[in-house]
Amino acid sequence: MTPPLPAELDMSRPPPPFHAPVAPVVTENGIRRFDGVTYATRPGYRPRLLDVQVPAGAGPWPVVVWIHGGGWLDGDRRYPPPTVPAALLHGAVLSAGLALVSIDYRHSLEAPFPAQLHDVKAAIRYVRRFADVLDVDPDRIAVWGESAGGHLAALAGLTGPHSERAAELEGTEGVGEGDTSVRAVVDWYGVSDLVALREHPMPPMPPGADFPDPYDALLGGTPEERPALARAASPVTYTTEGTTPPPFLLIHGREDGLVPYSQSEALEAALKAGGGTCCLQPVEGADHIFLGAPDVTPIVTGSVAFLARHLEVRVP
Repeated sequence: MTPPLPAELDMSRPPPPFHAPVAPVVTENGIRRFDGVTYATRPGYRPRLLDVQVPAGAGPWPVVVWIHGGGWLDGDRRYPPPTVPAALLHGAVLSAGLALVSIDYRHSLEAPFPAQLHDVKAAIRYVRRFADVLDVDPDRIAVWGESAGGHLAALAGLTGPHSERAAELEGTEGVGEGDTSVRAVVDWYGVSDLVALREHPMPPMPPGADFPDPYDALLGGTPEERPALARAASPVTYTTEGTTPPPFLLIHGREDGLVPYSQSEALEAALKAGGGTCCLQPVEGADHIFLGAPDVTPIVTGSVAFLARHLEVRVP
C-alpha cells in the first residue's frame, strides 16, 4: 500500500497559508535565529517573511515586533533606516532580554490599505501561535516601527478585536484568527492623521525619480473616495474606541520635512484625550529618520528601555 503523501506535497489539499518555523541557527554567542520564516502567503503575492532573534538562555522571552519604514512603497525587514545601524538596534533589543521579530509586509502597489495592517496583525498572530517553538512569551508582545512602520505600529496598538471595524482591520492572513493585542507601542516619526498630512506638500523628488505619491498609493480608490479612506487609515481615528490603549512612546524630529512633527503632537493629544498614556519626545534639529541628530544611540536605548519596562523584563 502506498503511504500517504506529506501534507505539504499533497496537491489535493490547498497549500497552507503559513509555514511552521524550523530549527533555529544558533550563533556563537548563543542567540537563536529563525530567518526568512513565511508567516503568511496568498496566491499572486510574494510570501510575507519574518526573522526572529531570541536571546541566549531559556525563555520564554518577551517580544518586540519591528516594522520597517519606506513610505509603504519600499523597505525591508532586514534594514533599519540608514541613520540607525542594525547592530545597534538589534543588539540593544537582545541585550535587554527581549526577542526581536522583524517583519516584511505588502507594499502599497501590491495591495492598498488595510493590507499592510492585516500583515502586521498576521505576524502577531503567528508569533502567538508558535510561541513555544520560538521560546517567546505570547502575553508580552510590543510593536516598534519607524515612518510608515510607525504608522502601522500605532494602528496595531489602537485596533483590535473590540474595534468597531474589527472585521475589516484584523484581516484573515496567515494564522487567520487570534489575539492581536500588544502591550506597548514605540512610534518613530509615523503618520497619525492622513487627512491633515495630505495637505502638507511633499518635498521635491530628485530629478528623474520614479516615485508615486505615497499617500494615494496607500489609500487606493478614487479622488472622491480618498478623504474617507484617509480617515480610516489614520491612527487618530481609533484613540477613542472605548478600550484603554497600550502605552505609547512617540519620538519625532522637530525639523522633519516629510512627516511634520505636528503629526506626533496630534496623536499624543488624541491618545491623552482618549484616556491613554503617551510620552512624546522631540529630537531637536532632526529631520526625517533622525537626520541631523548628533547621536542616535540614546534614542535607540531609550526606546528599548521603554519597551523593557512595559514588557516587564524579568532580570535573573
